[in-house]
Amino acid sequence: MEGQDGTQQPHLVLAHKLFLLTHPDAPDIEKVCLKEEVFAAVKADDMASLYETLAADSVLEMDQAVLDAMRAKIDDELKKLDEKIADAEENLGESEVREAHLAKSLFYTRIGDKEKALEQLKVTESKTVAVGQKMDLVFYTLQLGFFYMDFDLISKSIDKAKNLFEEGGDWERKNRLKVYEGLYCMSTRNFKKAANLFLDSISTFTTYELFPYDIFIFYTVLTSIISLDRVSLKQKVVDAPEILTVIGKIPYLSEFLNSLYDCQYKSFFSAFAGLAEQIKLDRYLHPHFRYYMREVRTVVYSQFLESYKSVTIEAMAKAFGVTVEFIDLELSRFIAAGKLHCKIDKVAGVLETNRPDAKNALYQSTIKQGDFLLNRIQKLSRVIDL
Repeated sequence: MEGQDGTQQPHLVLAHKLFLLTHPDAPDIEKVCLKEEVFAAVKADDMASLYETLAADSVLEMDQAVLDAMRAKIDDELKKLDEKIADAEENLGESEVREAHLAKSLFYTRIGDKEKALEQLKVTESKTVAVGQKMDLVFYTLQLGFFYMDFDLISKSIDKAKNLFEEGGDWERKNRLKVYEGLYCMSTRNFKKAANLFLDSISTFTTYELFPYDIFIFYTVLTSIISLDRVSLKQKVVDAPEILTVIGKIPYLSEFLNSLYDCQYKSFFSAFAGLAEQIKLDRYLHPHFRYYMREVRTVVYSQFLESYKSVTIEAMAKAFGVTVEFIDLELSRFIAAGKLHCKIDKVAGVLETNRPDAKNALYQSTIKQGDFLLNRIQKLSRVIDL
């Protein structure tokens, strides 16, 4: 199931096309081409069960002759694979038996039979001794998990891979696992952990079966912006040579990152609007679209307000290139949600920041914990006196 070096795994390409085909915001003209491409991919890999599901959901038209031909090919291929396994078990060594079982696992994966593929991968694992080969089987399972967006399967497979690494394992596979885990974290809204894992993998990226390098940089920048402070963002992202070589190829991304760091808020909002469409049409980010948009706005508003004790709403609206009414409504929502530490003086048209004092908060916390400890000691001394 793994793509060749430098190419994305075909089933994950198909999964993205299926996502776009059923997405309400994807252009209708594009959907016509996508429908043909999806049908061609399903037919080429004899994905009979997926074809039936898509036909039942009215995504593709059912052609009984095509379905029958797929099933006939599957039966024929399975017969050949079973013969190879039997021959290997009778006449060849353990490694040949493993290879024969692996071929059957990959065939089930190719035709989209998830349950049988997982079952056969377990059989193959029982025939496998080397830690590296066991890790490869985990990667096949993870790719299956991402195709079906089965987060339970992905989570268990990542834990399994980490346990395998305790027995040994090479750095190349360890680095690949970081990207898989980063994608899982991003898909489950753990953007901070995803950003750290992606940043750790920038200089050693080889996970082309999941996505191309430019998409990897796209995810790295998006997750880093809402996870890192200004100093870390500058060191790890803005000035990172690996990011600088690719970022210009991705529309709006360079402007999005640099305008935030350079406090060019009008340019930032313009780039943000352009990127929003890409985020909305991304298979992994789409479920978190509204959340991500809120988090980015929290970051940029907080950064702007950090420079002021008080500022007029009109000045802030002008800096962002929006109306006073818009910024007033936006800020009131974020203040009410506890995302921004400021208050609006509507009469004077002024924003007053009331940033929490970290030292004072620590002092109050220490006093409170001290009182609690003294009370516990007093209660204990009474019990001992008795």
